[in-house]
Amino acid sequence: MKRYAFSLIELLIVIVIIGVVYTLAIKSFGRVADRSEQVTLKTLKEYLQSIPHRKSVEFLCLDDCASCNIFVDSKLDESVKGLFDNFLDSSVKVYRYDFYQGMQPIIKKVYFNDEDVEEDVCFSYTIDKKGVGNQVFVEYNKKFYDFTTYFEQTPVYNSLSDIVKNKEKSVNEVLR
Repeated sequence: MKRYAFSLIELLIVIVIIGVVYTLAIKSFGRVADRSEQVTLKTLKEYLQSIPHRKSVEFLCLDDCASCNIFVDSKLDESVKGLFDNFLDSSVKVYRYDFYQGMQPIIKKVYFNDEDVEEDVCFSYTIDKKGVGNQVFVEYNKKFYDFTTYFEQTPVYNSLSDIVKNKEKSVNEVLR
């Protein structure tokens, strides 16, 4: 005996499954928006990784860091506009680690807004399409945040020398 159609029970089951998946998806979008209020420099990397994107997600603070925004695939995310005002201040410093030269300050880049007006970048952090962020260290409020880790949360140190010791230890382990 050949069947050419689905039974009513089978159709109802599919509709229920679609409803459950839709409900879970809507709730997860709501959680992403709620989490923006709880974002700190320590959780910034994880927050940006949780935002769906195709190319990149960038956290960008301009001029004196009074306002910061999120750009998803180079477009301003209007849903979080204004939520990150006063997230940082101009005292933030960014470094990269070089095994031979130690900690090197990163020169701040220039940003051109929609009206092609040049603005100084106070701070930026980007996650690429693979979920990998800039390999930098951030100094803010006498704490040092290590954004170079891949699979763990952002470690926080009390000094640059603590970071350098940790990085040299890691390099020496790899060289053995």
